[in-house]
Amino acid sequence: MTNWYANGEPVKHLAVDDRGLQYGDGLFETIAIRNGEPRLWNRHTERLGKGCDLLGIAMPPERDLHDGVMQAVSASGVMPAYAVAKIIMTAGTSLRGYGRERVQLPSVLFGAFAATPPPAVSYTRGIEVALCNTRLASNSAFAGIKTLNRLEQVLARSEIIATDAFEGLTMDADDNIICGTMSNVFFVQNNTLTTAPVDRSGVSGVMRRHVIESLKKQGVDTQLQYTDLPSLDDVDEVFLSNSQFGVMPVSRCASRTWPVGSVTRNVMSVMAEAGIDECRQ
Repeated sequence: MTNWYANGEPVKHLAVDDRGLQYGDGLFETIAIRNGEPRLWNRHTERLGKGCDLLGIAMPPERDLHDGVMQAVSASGVMPAYAVAKIIMTAGTSLRGYGRERVQLPSVLFGAFAATPPPAVSYTRGIEVALCNTRLASNSAFAGIKTLNRLEQVLARSEIIATDAFEGLTMDADDNIICGTMSNVFFVQNNTLTTAPVDRSGVSGVMRRHVIESLKKQGVDTQLQYTDLPSLDDVDEVFLSNSQFGVMPVSRCASRTWPVGSVTRNVMSVMAEAGIDECRQ
């Protein structure tokens, strides 16, 4: 049995001349399925559309993408109340060589997988993170979007497998903390909320944007500014955001410890009201 589908049919193999395999020429989205529906769907498709414009790939109709996700959820037999789905879009097959014209008919794969909610204690007491040695390249033309090239994240994530850390924090060459291997990171200092810009490196997470815009509706502004490694000692609170787990407090990074403070708790309360049930602790 496979968890992958295309055009409603099971997929078990990928053509060796597919540009996604040959060059990482494509995009992906990882989507939380909650109560039978893809969460933050419009934010996912908007980011996917930006990636398609950048790579010169025609984006399929949104309805086709939605139907493909839901067909994969149904066919794979996962519990639709709490699952994870993935869209992989590649530039399809071609002759050997980097160059290509705009792709009108991309290859699109849909996957669906079982998921388990994080322990409730992770939201009430916070989780541990580690600093990764792998650095993120800056000034990338692909900053913000999710291309199939994830080698920086692969190396960084591999660093923390043998540790007790839930997540690893990645930096750029200037020691600015940009994001986690699978998350965005927010800092609180003197009641001011900040997160790193993602115009040079990192990913513009859909949950990151949901946090920023939901807080803005409550009159809370999030400053886009860098926090470098030395400044980490002056931070009062830290939390992560991710499309799957929502918002999660950070309590420790090596010898540094932080409380699950009032700002973080307020953010989680706002996000719970904004439809992120994991934050309803």
